[in-house]
Amino acid sequence: MQQWTIDQPHQLTFGEVDSLDVRIVAGRLDVLASDGPPTLEVADIESASPLQVTYDEETRSLTVAYRDLTWDGMLGWLRRDRRRTVLSITVPKTCRVKAGVVSAPAVLAGFERLTHVKSVSGEVVLDGVSGTVSANTVSGAVESRAMDGDLSFISVSGDLTVADGTPHRLKANTVSGRITADLSLRPTGHVTFNSVSGDILVRLPENVATDVTVRSTSGRLVSAFDELSSGSGPGTRTLSGRLGGGMASLSVITVSGEVTLLKGDKE
Repeated sequence: MQQWTIDQPHQLTFGEVDSLDVRIVAGRLDVLASDGPPTLEVADIESASPLQVTYDEETRSLTVAYRDLTWDGMLGWLRRDRRRTVLSITVPKTCRVKAGVVSAPAVLAGFERLTHVKSVSGEVVLDGVSGTVSANTVSGAVESRAMDGDLSFISVSGDLTVADGTPHRLKANTVSGRITADLSLRPTGHVTFNSVSGDILVRLPENVATDVTVRSTSGRLVSAFDELSSGSGPGTRTLSGRLGGGMASLSVITVSGEVTLLKGDKE
């Protein structure tokens, strides 16, 4: 096992890496898939405590984190010192990735196996990340580009944007965050969106084949698909029906959020 403490700009190169665990507070984090040797570059660091780097050759695991910044204790860092780190890491696309930030923006790109990201207020971009993906934030926004796989999203007030998504499974839960999704659905695709007051906008191909269920307590429901039937009852508004031949499924539930379904181009 090799260990380093970093308190100034520095570069490191490692052997094979199968799993990565990285946690920073402020600054910027880039975690990129690469065919080259795994590398770490600290371009800038301002912190009273050094960054700890541990590489285990036997387990092929790489950990990059401040010693006292734990996964469970990240929320408490909102009122503590802002350790600024500008950090870039490259590892193989099959690497299992866990990335945590407090207020730093983060970009994760090109991974295809297992990716988990946690943020308090930092914005997160998932670019071409497939496989099994989970993103948890408090107020940080998450943008997913060209997703292909399973994505689970949980936030309090953070927004979720899915651009050019082709999910197997997509599940998003938020209290007041806005959800915007531009989707193509496989026959087995399953999408579930839940919010309390956050608005939800979904764009589907004109010739999509999916069953749709939309329900809201008081939120406005708007659909560009004439095939869907609207209904109302005591304390509920609904939109439901089958588009195309069905097969896939889309379920949307809100309390007071507005739900809009739009048509995109044909697949």
